[in-house]
Amino acid sequence: MLKECETFISTRKEELNGLKKMRHDEFMKGFKFISAQVKMMYRLITNGGDAELEIKDTLDPFSEGVLFQVRPFKKSWKHMSKLSGGEKTLSSLSLIFALHLYKPSPLYCMDEIDAALDYKNVAIAGKYIREKAKNCQFIIISLRNNMFDLAQKMVGIYKTHDVTKTLTINPTQMMEQIERKRQQQALQPPSEGIPEGKENQEPNDQLEQILS
Repeated sequence: MLKECETFISTRKEELNGLKKMRHDEFMKGFKFISAQVKMMYRLITNGGDAELEIKDTLDPFSEGVLFQVRPFKKSWKHMSKLSGGEKTLSSLSLIFALHLYKPSPLYCMDEIDAALDYKNVAIAGKYIREKAKNCQFIIISLRNNMFDLAQKMVGIYKTHDVTKTLTINPTQMMEQIERKRQQQALQPPSEGIPEGKENQEPNDQLEQILS
């Protein structure tokens, strides 16, 4: 009986060690790929910066975690906690894009990722999302006009007469419809005065009429 127990324990230990090795090998394979992609993505987003993922304990990568350091363009290497708001955003986006290349997710939801970015970096991040990440859907909450311009669909939330409303539009189709309305109005003879019921019409109501 004792020998059977020892054999059973020995077999289970071998199986456990095999699983640990498999986990280690899979992790290192993914880590090497993601580390290379983070470096490439950060350089692309920052036009010349550098980023590095480093395992704190190479013998046991699961014990101490991973260190993420970046070198913004024309600056020194910094830990994430030492970065400014915009630099943290660019670093986080480069990591998210690298993870997406390794194992894509069908849906991403981002809340004002461009709040701390300047106009140039908003355009870079938005264009990458629009052009490279075509096998998934990004829902981005934003207040930046140049992010709106890159959206395929835009959901506006506004308030009229103390009532919250939503309006879903396609920016490209919206501009085409507005231009068509303008051309039609240019061909019409000028009207005298303001039509009845239009005096107190709010801009958002007028936009709904243009898009209708």
